[in-house]
Amino acid sequence: MDNVFIEGLEVDTVIGVYDWEREIRQCLRLDLTMRWDIRPAAAQDDLAYTLDYAAVAERVQAFAAESRFQLVETFAERLAQLLQDEFAITWLRLRVTKPGAVPAARGVGVEIERP
Repeated sequence: MDNVFIEGLEVDTVIGVYDWEREIRQCLRLDLTMRWDIRPAAAQDDLAYTLDYAAVAERVQAFAAESRFQLVETFAERLAQLLQDEFAITWLRLRVTKPGAVPAARGVGVEIERP
């Protein structure tokens, strides 16, 4: 199986457990890898036969805009489920980084894989 990926997608959302975090929007950086058989699209040279990463990115941004979670873990789990349901993705890896959450680190977060 092949992989379609989106790397470094930045979204703004309400995320965090502290009161001050509930009042602002923060940036999350996402990396997605999604299993997809690209052979039909390559054979036809037709977007209709592949996973449209632009549509996936647009849906991720809409999800983030609407979300208000405390935990990055919840954000990741709900987003993974939504993408699998809406785009018929059979396997994905999602890395969610919250830049600046720990001052001494470039970013912290979670990486999940879902069959």
